[in-house]
Amino acid sequence: MLRLCIPCDSVARAVGADAVAEALVAEAGRRRLDVEVMRTSSRGLYWLEPLLELDGPDGRLGFGPVTPEDVPSLLDALAGEGVHPLALGAVEEIPYLKSQQRLLFARAGITRPLSLEDYRAHGGYEGLARAIALSGDEIVAAVLDSGLRGRGGAAFPAGIKWRTVRGAVAEQKYVVCNADEGDSGTFADRMQMEGDPFLLIEGMTIAGLAVGATLGYIYVRSEYPQAVQTLRAALEIAREAGYLGGDVAGSGRAFDLEVRVGAGAYICGEETALLDSLEGKRGVVRAKPPLPALQGLFGQPTLVHNVLTLTSVPTILARGAQFYRDFGMGRSLGTMPFQLAGNVRHGGLVERAFGLTLRELVEGYGGGTASGRPLKAAQVGGPLGAWVPPSQFDTPLDYEAFAAMGAMLGHGGVVVADDSLDMAQMARFALQFCAEESCGKCTPCRIGSTRGVEVVDRLLAAPDAAARDEQVILLKDLCDTLTYGSLCALGGMTAYPVTSALKHFPADFGLETSEADQ
Repeated sequence: MLRLCIPCDSVARAVGADAVAEALVAEAGRRRLDVEVMRTSSRGLYWLEPLLELDGPDGRLGFGPVTPEDVPSLLDALAGEGVHPLALGAVEEIPYLKSQQRLLFARAGITRPLSLEDYRAHGGYEGLARAIALSGDEIVAAVLDSGLRGRGGAAFPAGIKWRTVRGAVAEQKYVVCNADEGDSGTFADRMQMEGDPFLLIEGMTIAGLAVGATLGYIYVRSEYPQAVQTLRAALEIAREAGYLGGDVAGSGRAFDLEVRVGAGAYICGEETALLDSLEGKRGVVRAKPPLPALQGLFGQPTLVHNVLTLTSVPTILARGAQFYRDFGMGRSLGTMPFQLAGNVRHGGLVERAFGLTLRELVEGYGGGTASGRPLKAAQVGGPLGAWVPPSQFDTPLDYEAFAAMGAMLGHGGVVVADDSLDMAQMARFALQFCAEESCGKCTPCRIGSTRGVEVVDRLLAAPDAAARDEQVILLKDLCDTLTYGSLCALGGMTAYPVTSALKHFPADFGLETSEADQ
């Protein structure tokens, strides 16, 4: 029997994976071949999708990108009639994949998303088994010792959150997963939920046992219907297998999960606005204190993390805090799934330990621009991230190193641009985006972003250097107000793409370097 694997991931499906799978089944039937077509998760090598893999005793052989028209010749090649032009060799030996350090995405492309058997065969639920043998304090200590920091952007030490929620006294506590992955160029959360849903379920279950919570919610953006469907199916499978409910894996402790779907508001990626939305209210940022760890969902102690933070937990419990700490640099420990998008030749997911440089990521893995034009910049950390010029590409991908140069890693999204991109228009877009997505609660964000669009327009239309100087001063003052006066990160970080564009690409604003630096 030929066992062929093709992803059921949203991106793979968007470029024709379903049609390829149907063509394989039809052509194999016509030839009376014994063929099994398995729908797996994606490797994240998106420039090769749809990626077809032949599963054999010596590993997987890859072919891609495959179209339905390629199917007859592919089956000929698999029958031993020559080498196919789409052949990639052993998938694990593809340089893009071979050089990665995959912990979170160790099962990516290998397992079927809703096969609990596949998940357990590749290390699944080993972390939960270890957690059940420990006390809540010991689980929290393991997370603290691992050095895990929140992967949603703030990089706050996860263990401190866990310790705070565990120490809070309340009859009911909650674990909430922020899966409202709204940043441009990011897709790691979606890949996890669609491709390895039991990992998130296991991570949240461990968190629940650790902090004393009995109920959790996964808040997924409405733009991810396949993730919602996959998660809900996985929850039923986990519940039936005894991994959720009143007696989790025979531990005598209770924990259960529900999926809730957001309505498309970017601001609900902020944890307190998300909690308001979960409560059935309009998503509006809450003033802190009180912290969600003490008064969160429905006023009860709540542990809020994003998908990548929670899916890091099973590995820490299964393999130990020291194993996890051995990856990374400085205070940035473990691995990070960086997501390459935009004008890049080899877009996809790259999981590596913190410390590789932006140049290694963009040029080494990404292969430069898809257009073939010179690189102009990369925006790291979503639509509110700084524009980093090639002169700073040798900076290591590390929270502190990026903060030192006025940038951030955020959720790990990297959007690549060539020299045709107008940075003045991108600065304007950032301010316009903030104005449209603001919850409206604080004045700097609500009003400042709108005024910012007007200032950029006046700057671009200024008739002379004196008029431009005046608008540059106003724009910088406004960015300071947004940074230090906004209630949450939406307004507080809008200045990043504006000031970085102004600093590194003054010509796009019609400025001399000296004018931008004043």
